[in-house]
Amino acid sequence: MEQLLTLVINLDRAPERLARITGQLGKLTEFGQEGLPFERLPAVDARAFTPEQQAALDAPAYRRKHGMEPLGGELGCYLSHVEAMRRLLASGADFALVLEDDVLVTERLPAALRGLMRHASRWDMVKLSAVHSGTPQPVLEVAPGQHLAVMLSRCTGSSAYLINRRAAQAYARDLLPMSLPYDHVFDQGWRFGLKVRLLTPTPCMHDEDTASTIGAPAGTPLRKFHWTRRFPTYAYRIGNEWRRLLYGLRERRRERAGS
Repeated sequence: MEQLLTLVINLDRAPERLARITGQLGKLTEFGQEGLPFERLPAVDARAFTPEQQAALDAPAYRRKHGMEPLGGELGCYLSHVEAMRRLLASGADFALVLEDDVLVTERLPAALRGLMRHASRWDMVKLSAVHSGTPQPVLEVAPGQHLAVMLSRCTGSSAYLINRRAAQAYARDLLPMSLPYDHVFDQGWRFGLKVRLLTPTPCMHDEDTASTIGAPAGTPLRKFHWTRRFPTYAYRIGNEWRRLLYGLRERRRERAGS
């Protein structure tokens, strides 16, 4: 596991969340007596943006594609994940496990990581958690009961994923500026030229009981535009999901052909 860098994205003002994820990773004694070692990656805080960080948002494109007003917390989250890419590239590791601090880790994770790294030629980024199913098409069993899969439909969420250096290079180069929430972008394998996959069943989950640090403060006006202002969004989403389906079918065909 010396090839693996584990990064936990955590705001300075959220020590209780860091303690929670530290406890979970400490229980993974398959990696050693003290569990899975990790580095804390300080999250970019929307309360203290620099002018350069604020300029990383393409607000008009965000409104057109997503049909609502962007949140500062979304930009902070996005920039934090971009920094995770840079952290991997600056390290000597081959892979990075990127975790948000509200993730729930299961006992399936150690076997999943070992299996994925044994089959490292089959993927560039693997989602280890999911909000939507993604209509997975299993292509390879990497651990008992856990399959690498191609996705044919939307699968949001970015609380846990594994990347290699090729993916980190592509993301660091092409993710900015931000025009959508991070988890709506980084799985677009056709855009980045990457082998994007899902591990099913996922060994990690998003904790719905933990309050988000991204959401709008109480009293914030409604973000979502009226349906009459969302026609560009509908057009974008139809085109995007069509591209996702074509990409997934192509990747599934390649997997079956052994290429």
